[in-house]
Amino acid sequence: QVQLVESGGGLVQAGGSLRLSCVASGSISSINVMGWYRQAPGKQRELVASITRGGSTNYADSVKGRFTISRGNIKNTVYLQMNSLKPEDTGVFYCYADRWGATMIDWGRGTQVTVSS
Repeated sequence: QVQLVESGGGLVQAGGSLRLSCVASGSISSINVMGWYRQAPGKQRELVASITRGGSTNYADSVKGRFTISRGNIKNTVYLQMNSLKPEDTGVFYCYADRWGATMIDWGRGTQVTVSS
């Protein structure tokens, strides 16, 4: 199992930037993919961005060109740099880890991002 702790959320005006961080602990050598989901009020959780152990990235169309996912030098850390934020980016951002051979995804507790217009 992997434990995930997010940080970096907050309140920002439209057009501003935030950087989210996620630190994994536990069975980190088994992690294949890490990334971020977002859940807006009253909506389902949706994938924002992901990065594989090899460094391949994937983004939701709504954030391409604005968000950048990266991994730290210590491979148990993942970042999400969010620029040109919009009010529709508001939601709880959850870090996740997908482990080789696991039957379920590990989740963090989430960090709130609020973008005011």
